[in-house]
Amino acid sequence: MEYIPDRYSAGNNGFSYPSSQIIYPAPLRKGDRIAIIAPSSGVNPQYHHLLHRTRDQLEQAGYEVILGESIWTNDKCVSLPKAKRAAELQQFLLDEQIQAIIPPWGGEFLMELLPLLDWDRIRQLPPKWILGFSDISTLTFAYTLQTGYASAHGPGAVDISGTNDPTTTKWQEVLTALAGQTIEQQSSSHYQTVSDPSRDGLNLETPTYWHILGKEEESDLSLEFSGRLIGGCMDVLTILIGTDWAPVPSFIEQYGATDGVIWYLESCEMNAGDIYRHLWQMNQAGWFRHARGILIGRPAGYSALGNFELTDALHQVFDDLEIPVVYGVDIGHIPPQLTLVNGASAIVSVKSGQGSIVQTLD
Repeated sequence: MEYIPDRYSAGNNGFSYPSSQIIYPAPLRKGDRIAIIAPSSGVNPQYHHLLHRTRDQLEQAGYEVILGESIWTNDKCVSLPKAKRAAELQQFLLDEQIQAIIPPWGGEFLMELLPLLDWDRIRQLPPKWILGFSDISTLTFAYTLQTGYASAHGPGAVDISGTNDPTTTKWQEVLTALAGQTIEQQSSSHYQTVSDPSRDGLNLETPTYWHILGKEEESDLSLEFSGRLIGGCMDVLTILIGTDWAPVPSFIEQYGATDGVIWYLESCEMNAGDIYRHLWQMNQAGWFRHARGILIGRPAGYSALGNFELTDALHQVFDDLEIPVVYGVDIGHIPPQLTLVNGASAIVSVKSGQGSIVQTLD
């Protein structure tokens, strides 16, 4: 692996996006190479069989799979020390023979890699798909904001292993789509409330319902809005506010001033008060400028704060902004989840608790 200095010059200051339009990676094709690496948390030995199963599943689908050094270990919440993780990540980002990077799952501290990457070199190469959620959205979010290249928020390598769930498996249709193509995804029928990484597949036992904030009693109400998608896990995205790695206002003015923006957000380990504070901070930083709609995933590890609930947090922020909000969406830590493309144009439709998201890679 090549040497990476302690810090490169900061990301987006004075940088102009290479195109007036979002640039999409080439569609995945049989024979392409997919790298499974762990730039955040690695996988403990008792779950290594899931990595082998994912590799076998992807190879059966026709892909060549490269397994990185980082996936096999995990200590103090990370797979390897930050310099080694950054070196491995950069190696695969710069390798033009790798068409996609799919980490096994999320973690905690991916943010510490962002200053260690050579963003100027990354911008000089064609984009490649990066797919993941949780702490991996730190990477996908920054990658799109730093380059103008699309990235994907959806299941990780462990999550796609051993399941035929139609919501989860849609990731492959999204990543194999041609530029200009349209992909439609529907809300799931049921979701999983109890996770067991050791079992095969998902146990989807609870009915899915997409709620329209403030209209919960109107069961036959419909709602539609459109814009360009951007988002991820609030727990990790908001720590980028005020840093060079999240030039959100510049991105919004470049790509969302005309079409509008749709934010998709999920949370893990935050109570209702935490969620309010994070959303308040995003609003104060100007992140909701030109927003046409907000999608909130099912919160994991959630609790109310006294009698202050999730809906109270959402009302506190978005009522004054007059931005429509849909919550309970198939995004994030409570599977199954949609695969959403940062930068893609989207139309969101909700009626009677069921929803669809139509994305166009334009």
